[in-house]
Formats: sequence, structure tokens, C-alpha cells
Amino acid sequence: MKLLFKQKFFSWFDSYNIFDESGNTVYTVKGQLAWGHCFKIYDKNHKEVGMIKERIITLLPKFEIYMNGNYAGSICKKLSLFIPRYEIDFMGWNVSGGILEWNYSIYNRDGGTVADISKKLFNFTDTYEIDVKDNKNALSALMFVLAIDAEKCSRN
Repeated sequence: MKLLFKQKFFSWFDSYNIFDESGNTVYTVKGQLAWGHCFKIYDKNHKEVGMIKERIITLLPKFEIYMNGNYAGSICKKLSLFIPRYEIDFMGWNVSGGILEWNYSIYNRDGGTVADISKKLFNFTDTYEIDVKDNKNALSALMFVLAIDAEKCSRN
């Protein structure tokens, strides 16, 4: 399953739709007014299925992931010089990618690929394609990518 998300050129709160390969809206992401980043993810039936919230009082950016109202894990930026490194406490996953942070992969604890993420260049706004290997991981992979993207935004 491939998911595509394209951030809006101008939005008071980061809000956008997530599409499947056929162009159907699968999820909607709505930014919330809060200290730090806070996103709520809704399914196509407008039911809240997840939330990503930035922890404010931390040395480096840290994002908590909630699924169906329950804490599911976190992603925290590690101190590193060139290639970004993360401390990940989410489903036993880890990430590996390039120096520009545009293309990377998510791996499970056994080393199998969960998803490949690629940033589409030459767009007015950030546009990402998430190629999820197993449909049951689609929401989790999306939330993971949103947390990584929010961390990059908080750095800038």
C-alpha cells in the first residue's frame, strides 16, 4: 500500500489529507493549537485513530505517539553531527536513511522493511510517498513519518 501526503502551502495549523494510490482520502491530519506540535489523525469515517504530541521540556525534540487514545511509544532526536539519529521506542522499529533526510526506510526488530519513505522533489510543499509493505502497518508508519517530519520542522 502506498500513502501520499502533501502538506498545504499555507495552513494555520498543519492540516492535510493522506491519499492512497488511487487518490482516495484514507486519513486526515489536523494540527491542534498547543505548545509544540500536536497532530490528530482521523480515519475516512472521521474517527480519531491517533495523535502525535511534542514534549516541550526536553533537551532534544521528543514526540509521543498515541493510538486510539493509548500511549504507543516515542521518537526522540539524538545528538549527532551529520546523519540524523533517533532514539525510537515504537513497535521495535528503527530507521535508516540519507544525509538529507528525504529518503529513508523503517525496519522492524527482525530487520524486515516496514516502509520506504521518499520525498518528492520539485513541489511547492513537502510531499512524501510512504510505501508500506503490509497494510496493517499503514497507520503506524504514517504516524512514524509524521513524527519524524515534525522533528525536522521543530529543528528549523
